Amino acid sequence: MRLLPALLCCLPLAPLAQGETLTIPVGQQGESVAGLPHKGESRRSVLERFGLADEEHPPVGQPPISRWDYRSFSVYFEYDHVINSVLHHQPRHPIKEQQ
Repeated sequence: MRLLPALLCCLPLAPLAQGETLTIPVGQQGESVAGLPHKGESRRSVLERFGLADEEHPPVGQPPISRWDYRSFSVYFEYDHVINSVLHHQPRHPIKEQQ
């Protein structure tokens, strides 16, 4: 029975506890994603279309997942086929170095 008076005392404070919804844009990846390697595409096809990667990461885990990093995107492979391609984050306003 002591719980009910405590809840009634807190009831007027409930509107103060409401949060604000923040909207954070994920990025503008519309048409720029269209040219990236597609799921199921072969490693050879990616190599022919985009050339050698800037960095190739060795396979990890089972099934083996490897990654090729290009300047503006990365390609993830399972065995010899693409499982995902992602654009790298490009800040809209570069951070200025503090002096």
